[in-house]
Amino acid sequence: MDIMEFREFCLSLPLAEETTPFDEDTLVYKIGGKMFAYTGMAGFRLFNVKAEQHAIPELMDRYPEIGDPVHMARGHWVSVDTGGDLPDDFVRDMIRTSYRLVIAGMTKKQRTEILSAVEQVGYDL
Repeated sequence: MDIMEFREFCLSLPLAEETTPFDEDTLVYKIGGKMFAYTGMAGFRLFNVKAEQHAIPELMDRYPEIGDPVHMARGHWVSVDTGGDLPDDFVRDMIRTSYRLVIAGMTKKQRTEILSAVEQVGYDL
């Protein structure tokens, strides 16, 4: 997966937005104002996403491309190296999982609004 495929997939998720709150090189993808993925544009190779806490140790043991997150809390986020052998479908599923985890952590009101909008565009989470 290259930077353009990464960007296109993140932005294909309903209501996802691309921002650069830290600097002009760091792309941050948000849903409802909360981050679900981020990466650097220059020399794109790594990106960070949220992951299910119980799954993180197994993911890190099983896949050498998945490691401790850069600049984020361990136990909630992982770093993914796109230079390895992870299939693109697996990588997209990791991004989708992060997106779902962020929505699940929102208030009931936010979650209801977002899920209603997601449903309207016919996207299946």
